[in-house]
Amino acid sequence: QVQLVESGGGSVQAEGSLRLSCKVSGDRVASLYVAWFRQAPGKERQVVAQINGYETIYYADFVKGRFTISRANNENALVLLMGALKPDDTAMYYCAANTMWVRQPAAASEYEYWGQGTQVTVSS
Repeated sequence: QVQLVESGGGSVQAEGSLRLSCKVSGDRVASLYVAWFRQAPGKERQVVAQINGYETIYYADFVKGRFTISRANNENALVLLMGALKPDDTAMYYCAANTMWVRQPAAASEYEYWGQGTQVTVSS
């Protein structure tokens, strides 16, 4: 059973940076299909970034050039580096994982395992 625990969220001012981490247990992050999603109040959960096999990476247009997703294999964790943050980035951020291939971009329903989320709040 894969378990995911996010950390690193917080409150920052616009143009600030945050590093989100998702600690993986029950499997190796290197062998999983992993992603970050976010959900703002009243909105649907949307994909932010994904990593598939062979390090195929997808970024949503609204984060390209600002966010970086990576696997920290030595920590068995998934990382999201967030820069040039905007108030529109305010949301609960979730780590997701699947043991089988998912398309890019994927819908939330395509991932089996989820963390509890970490809140990111960006003020202007």
